[in-house]
Amino acid sequence: MAEIEGFNSLFRLDGKVAVITGARDATNLTAAADQLNAIPGIVGRAVPIVANVGHTDQIQKFVNEVESEVRKSNKKGVDILMANAASSWGGPFEEFEDWKSQKTLDLNVRGVFNLVRFMVPLLAAPATPTSPSRVLITSSVGGIIVPHVGARGAIMYSVSKAATHHLGRNLALELAPKNITTNVLAPGFFPSRLAQPQIDYLGGEGVVGKQNPLGRLGRPQDIAGLVVYLCSAAGSYVNGEDVSLDGGARLRVGLHVDADGPEAASGNGRESKL
Repeated sequence: MAEIEGFNSLFRLDGKVAVITGARDATNLTAAADQLNAIPGIVGRAVPIVANVGHTDQIQKFVNEVESEVRKSNKKGVDILMANAASSWGGPFEEFEDWKSQKTLDLNVRGVFNLVRFMVPLLAAPATPTSPSRVLITSSVGGIIVPHVGARGAIMYSVSKAATHHLGRNLALELAPKNITTNVLAPGFFPSRLAQPQIDYLGGEGVVGKQNPLGRLGRPQDIAGLVVYLCSAAGSYVNGEDVSLDGGARLRVGLHVDADGPEAASGNGRESKL
């Protein structure tokens, strides 16, 4: 493919500066950074910065520390921002305490909004029309469909994730003049701390995996491949997209109320409870 300029490096991320939120606590954050720094042959380093990105004052402090690290590395700015931190509480609608709603919205919506807002100068600094900086927001298929109601419902989580989809669309147009693209990832069921209780409730990884059109749950490399694509030169013209990553499960989803309630399912004779 020699006729396509830069084809051999389409998916390379050499020299890029990425900021990723998540990890829940300082112990997990440090462990993740240590694991990355132990990978042989990698040029660069992972720097753990502790902050609660559901609080505006801590977001500003976090961004200031990011800027300090960027200057130490003699980089122009930040090439990739992945807003990945999230919280979720479930339970019956009538009994759902307001503090849970507030924390969910503060982290999943306001936190993302303010994080991107404060990061814009750092993102804009190295960006060009042909090599834009990237904002990736981790949402959920729960922001597209209604996955659960009743005793295991997570209405406010779904509402917050629906909001991040529209936030991403707005940011795509707001930030494009600064050479920054914005896209939203919507994973389905991946074994994780956040999803595992629901997976276990629905019968475990084997049962839930078989209900998927592809017959399995998501794997870490499924997300990694998509993220690399969107952050590399190959994805430089992708902007304002909601990318579902669920094996197609959302296309034939049924309604699961709770363990004893009514269910409606369709598709290939498989019961769907996503």
